[in-house]
Amino acid sequence: MGQFKLLLKTLGPGLLFASMAIGTSHLVLSTKAGAQYGWIMIIPIILANILKYPFFEFGVRYTSVTENSLIQGYLNLGKKYLWLYGLITLVSVFTILAALYVVTSGLFINLFKIESIGINTIALGLFSFISLLLIIGRYRFLEVSLKLVISILFLALVITTVLVINKGQAIAISGFEPPKIFNELGILFLIGLVGWMPTAVEASGWVSMWSMEKLKSMAVKPTLKEALNEFNLGYSLTALLAVFFLIIGWMTLYGTATELSGNAVLFADQVVTLFTSHIGDWAYFLIAIAAFATMFSTCMTAHDAVSRVSLDILSKLYPNCKKLGSKSAFAFTVIFLALINWVVISVFSGNMANLVALATFVSFVMAPLIGWMNLKTVTGSDFPKQYRPSGLLQILSYLGMIFLTGFAVYYCWIVI
Repeated sequence: MGQFKLLLKTLGPGLLFASMAIGTSHLVLSTKAGAQYGWIMIIPIILANILKYPFFEFGVRYTSVTENSLIQGYLNLGKKYLWLYGLITLVSVFTILAALYVVTSGLFINLFKIESIGINTIALGLFSFISLLLIIGRYRFLEVSLKLVISILFLALVITTVLVINKGQAIAISGFEPPKIFNELGILFLIGLVGWMPTAVEASGWVSMWSMEKLKSMAVKPTLKEALNEFNLGYSLTALLAVFFLIIGWMTLYGTATELSGNAVLFADQVVTLFTSHIGDWAYFLIAIAAFATMFSTCMTAHDAVSRVSLDILSKLYPNCKKLGSKSAFAFTVIFLALINWVVISVFSGNMANLVALATFVSFVMAPLIGWMNLKTVTGSDFPKQYRPSGLLQILSYLGMIFLTGFAVYYCWIVI
């Protein structure tokens, strides 16, 4: 019981990671994976979660031991690595948040049946509301509120998954033939699924920043074991929810020849309507709220993380500028990111595919290098030997780098 209370007290970075990761990769990609290719896609989902695990764990490990962010670790490796991570973050600044807010706006329009209001207007409202929450509440509000959101989401998904399984799989159309996975279209989808499952590797820096904030809020610093236990709980929850979304997509949509739209509003309507048509109209509100809570929490955590990481990178590049660490600088960054991404949404007219194309390319190509950088930060001579990852975890990280490199090379070959 004492260990459980301690875990609840240290709950934070792992919870935020789960909240951030269960957005597009879960609601969109896991659902599509089950809907289009069936249960077999559980293999790449589990594989991606296992092989990417060390890179996120290293972010928590580094911060827990050194009380510095992973960005400081990159700087210790050499300023060129910090610049590289800064470039990747810059791409995220102009793409990731816009894509997340578009999907969330689509879900909001669908949930409240307000098609007469444009997606740009809804997105502006969400940007304003979330920015206000982040500026006033900061990390503490984020942590406390997400404990409630994740609890509701987890309960809703458990209930929905059980109901879907109990109802049985949707009847396939006459003459249905399973789509091939290992053709160009299938491989591209597989790359996207693996690349964003549970999230992009550069998000390891985000987890590190949340770990820093958690340390500041605690009177007694948690041990490395306690910090890792908390993160492992959040990471395990992330993987489990991915499987839930896969099962829901597989049981309700596989074989029905339903093509999920790339438009945010249409996609939201398809997901909620098709799920309820299989389970029953009474479940509409449950599913709609679960889907919206998923994306809203993802927007909030990603917005917070990109703001913190951007400021941390700038503070490392310009150490003499003390104002970068102030509350006003954080508030300005949150608002700036909201405005710039709202402009991006307006220009791209709510098309998710165009918003994430550049970010996808950069994330996939750089993922093996970010993984290597993370490994070097926790195995270098300046990192205490007794806290370095085990040999097994290091081997797993090398397997992960090989795995990511293979996907990155193939992706570049197809795209270029």
